[in-house]
Amino acid sequence: MSPARALEELFEILSSRFKIKFTLITPMTAADCYELAMVLYKAQDYKDALPWFNEALKKYKEENEHYQFTESDILEFIGATHFYTGDARTALEYSKKTLAINPKNIRAADNIILYQKSIAEEEAKLLISQISGETEEKKNQKPLSYEDIQYEKELKNYEILCRGEMDVPPAIAKSLFCRYLTENHPFLKLARIKVEYRYLEPDIMIFHDVMSDDEIEFIKETAQPRFRRAVVVDAVTGESVPVKYRISKSAWLEDHESRIIARISQRVADMTGLSMDTAEHLQVVNYGIGGHYEPHFDFSRKHESLMNYRNAGNRIGTVLFYMSDVAQGGATVFTKLGVSLFPIKGAAAFWYNLHPSCEGDLATRHAACPVLRGSKWVSNKWIHQGGQELLRPCGLQYQEEGVSRRIPKPILKTSR
Repeated sequence: MSPARALEELFEILSSRFKIKFTLITPMTAADCYELAMVLYKAQDYKDALPWFNEALKKYKEENEHYQFTESDILEFIGATHFYTGDARTALEYSKKTLAINPKNIRAADNIILYQKSIAEEEAKLLISQISGETEEKKNQKPLSYEDIQYEKELKNYEILCRGEMDVPPAIAKSLFCRYLTENHPFLKLARIKVEYRYLEPDIMIFHDVMSDDEIEFIKETAQPRFRRAVVVDAVTGESVPVKYRISKSAWLEDHESRIIARISQRVADMTGLSMDTAEHLQVVNYGIGGHYEPHFDFSRKHESLMNYRNAGNRIGTVLFYMSDVAQGGATVFTKLGVSLFPIKGAAAFWYNLHPSCEGDLATRHAACPVLRGSKWVSNKWIHQGGQELLRPCGLQYQEEGVSRRIPKPILKTSR
């Protein structure tokens, strides 16, 4: 399936899910395809970058528009992408095409020498392996571990969920419901919050219309000058480090900076019924085109360095505010449950990361899908265990990780 057709199908899924929010958009241009390909190329995701470069080349020839890049540029990157995926011969052919169009392209000339050298080395290795009777592939081949196999399966689920092609099990779906939240704070009896349950045990909820447009604009304007490359906590050292599997920009806003930020924190307390005394500051995140965050847990597991903010223990809950709609891509997906949450501006998702016994809930493993078009803005509050002892008491029965209940198997959609 071509990238363009894949996007069309994804848009059909999004349109059917949010008929009011989504309207027909123009097809992707050569510039759109080229930009997405460059994001993937820079992230060293050469396998996925290649079809987008090919699509950009096709549209470039059809559109006859003037862009900052040329046909020669596209051909050069197609060649380099083939080289990095192990196909030096095809890379050489594209470099020759590049040089034929633009004889002054010095990089293409240098690449031809590089690719010819690589082909010669490859042929020499093949000859040696044929003489010795052992191929290089067999020599270096290592059996996949159980963890590797499970992760490969999870990544497939991740991709399916991002396309909106998986539903929660019927046993769960028929029990889902909506209601008004009125009980966590007296103020909610006057200003009720609309709650939509998207999964049960673990409960994954959407609070609707809980952040106004004015609040969103203020948060975006305040956070933008502070943006830095998003990082994760290293499981061994406990240090914050940038990684390839999380591509976004983030900043942190504190309650004392503004009454608006403090009001958001109070609203989180009202929605969840939890104390904000040990909650982390409001993290604001922007995912540009290609921005994503692969499957992960928000809590620290036993073998990892504890994210012990203010000495308040593990992250008991997550509140994720959606501060923009996203035309294509950008869903929050739970890979073990088969749940896809597509962003709705002004809404917020909430779930508990820990069982009542304070053991991590493995079913809450989730991911942020790549943004295919537009920009995704979110902000989140991570709530810690400290101060919640009377608000969410510990369970009486100890629960081992992953065995507290059976998780129904998600189902693939057979039709739209």
